[in-house]
Amino acid sequence: MSEIDDSKMPLLDHLIELRSRLLWSFFALAVAFGASLYFARPIFGFLVQPLLESGQTKLIYTAIFEAFFVEIKVAFFAATFFSFPVFATQLWRFVAPGLYTKEKNAFLPFLLATPVLFIIGAAMAYYMAIPVALKYLLGFGGNVGGVQQEALPGVDNYLSFVMKFIFGFGVSFLLPVLLMLLERAGIVTLEQLRGARRYAIVGVFAIAAVLTPPDIVSQLLLALPLCLLYELALIAIWFTRRRRKKTEVVEEPAL
Repeated sequence: MSEIDDSKMPLLDHLIELRSRLLWSFFALAVAFGASLYFARPIFGFLVQPLLESGQTKLIYTAIFEAFFVEIKVAFFAATFFSFPVFATQLWRFVAPGLYTKEKNAFLPFLLATPVLFIIGAAMAYYMAIPVALKYLLGFGGNVGGVQQEALPGVDNYLSFVMKFIFGFGVSFLLPVLLMLLERAGIVTLEQLRGARRYAIVGVFAIAAVLTPPDIVSQLLLALPLCLLYELALIAIWFTRRRRKKTEVVEEPAL
């Protein structure tokens, strides 16, 4: 019991502590939103670069308030991204006092790995998946039965397209963290994950179908990396489990 922090609080104090953490988190979100709203146009300018590189030089809006609400969405999207470290820190400071030292050492790496993996997934979406998907989807333009078919994407439509890709890839790349946490908590074992590989592949393609636009190219661009991440998670679980067993063997004589 000495490994747990000595501070013990009644339920009311825990609720007050939770309220304080939430207030700090929402304050950080509000500040980030204000800053992001000021820079909303440059941020959106960054998001439209894949569209520009695909040869599309025009975005339209047909509703009077559409462009305004797009900037609001861009600001909120960026604010959520930039304020995540504050949310994670506040979550850690709320949960950590109730954890054993070993639990802290086990949980903290996963918390630190979450934004890194999300950024890797978002970067892959922005630099690889979105350009490929745009090239494929914009390729349907041209002469169709004597009628000129031309893509004129709307600003809100394009933002939704990009955000769906970035969010889908970012969240999906957290799969190794989720699997390793489930294994560490004893909910699943490495052997169960290996045996469920074929079901996992089906689930991966189902997730890709939900998180990406409804075309096979976009779904494959997400599903294939997810299959690879599943295998990497199995390797990581095998490695960490082996290291835990070695640590237990070393500590056993001292007990």
